[in-house]
Amino acid sequence: MTIFCSHCHRPLQAEMSCLPRRAKQAPSASRPFRSTKSASKARRDQINAELQALRSLLPISAQEKERLSYLHTMALVCLRLRGAQLFPPGLAPPAGPALGTELLSLLPGFLLVLSADSKLVYISENVAQVLGLSVVELLAQGDTVFDILDGRVGEDVHKKLLLAQEEPGREVTFVSEMRTSKAFRLQHGGNRVVAVCGRFVALRWPPSPSTTAFLALCTPIVQSPTDGEAASQDDIFQSMHLLDMTFIDVTESVTYHLGYHREELVGQSWYSLLHPEDADLAAAQHRAVALGAGAGPAAGTAVLRVLRKDRAWTWLRVWARRDGGCITCTCRCLR
Repeated sequence: MTIFCSHCHRPLQAEMSCLPRRAKQAPSASRPFRSTKSASKARRDQINAELQALRSLLPISAQEKERLSYLHTMALVCLRLRGAQLFPPGLAPPAGPALGTELLSLLPGFLLVLSADSKLVYISENVAQVLGLSVVELLAQGDTVFDILDGRVGEDVHKKLLLAQEEPGREVTFVSEMRTSKAFRLQHGGNRVVAVCGRFVALRWPPSPSTTAFLALCTPIVQSPTDGEAASQDDIFQSMHLLDMTFIDVTESVTYHLGYHREELVGQSWYSLLHPEDADLAAAQHRAVALGAGAGPAAGTAVLRVLRKDRAWTWLRVWARRDGGCITCTCRCLR
């Protein structure tokens, strides 16, 4: 049966040609309006003007502002907003020139402040002396501490930050390679190994995630030689272990580095010397080497604290490998 149009009484196939002109011009409700070139340009100009306004408010020199890209501008603005949330005007930490270049030069490293969710809140300007990157360049890597650290230690760092957050005031330390400038990597053969030592502090009462911050000092550790470089025999000692990391032998040079005689260590567990906070990292290295799960030489490398005979802690860069039914460790003391 043929259906006819109510307007012209022609077959339905021709119905569209007889609809009122106004109905044909009306846009479909499901189709959005298309933006014109002039509207797009107006939006871009508005965004540019707002970014310029934000850039003008940043407490940096005019020369530095001129070099900022839009990405860097937004990264700095976000950093300042997080800082303003944690540190209201009456509690704001010293920043930039207010801290004083002379005071910064006396520090063994740079200062770092994190929010409860590990977001970067403050980085002291002398970070460039340690990593070869300015604050702006470092922020381009990302807005959390994990974006500037070696990804292999991310899980261990996350655990330690959670531990510190659960017990405000408790000091935790972790060591990781931090991202550096290309010039630094070319000169030193890799990124910079940095020890981060800090604690969570409640800035206002009652404490809450929005009012606590992780305050830390990041101290560079001497760069270990790359795989292609030969380390001095005076800088290292070697040890052999059963698969459960019990000492079965150690070179005599361990006495110079740790104070123990060979006879005192044979039969003892490697874990009895480790700092409690580094036990998880050492266990992960142990599993990777013992089970052969690691990929490449870096998988069997870790920076750990061990107890000297004089009861002081010292940092070791430990390379571990499995030799049949034993595990051999090459340890280098770090300053």
